[in-house]
Amino acid sequence: MRQGEIWVNNQLAGVLTEDDNGYHFNYNKEYLEQEKASPVSLTLPLHKDPFHSESLFPFFDGLIPEGWLLDIAHKNWKINPRDRMGLLLTTCRDCIGNISVRST
Repeated sequence: MRQGEIWVNNQLAGVLTEDDNGYHFNYNKEYLEQEKASPVSLTLPLHKDPFHSESLFPFFDGLIPEGWLLDIAHKNWKINPRDRMGLLLTTCRDCIGNISVRST
């Protein structure tokens, strides 16, 4: 099982988990209680129940580098390009925009 914290505007929004059953995203209760909480994406609206998917959620998959940047990640960190969760946890600490992913 692997997990990553999902941060929105430098606030911990939730946790993304990969296990034998697929992927799960759960918003933190404290984050949901904030007056100005914003969803991670339109496809993951603010909700107290967890989201489940057999494959990595498209929003998170879209954060992973492509092309020559993916080649650099593969060569430098020896991460298989098919290991989407590994790539997300390694390369998305400082994404463009307001989202960041931190390994737990």
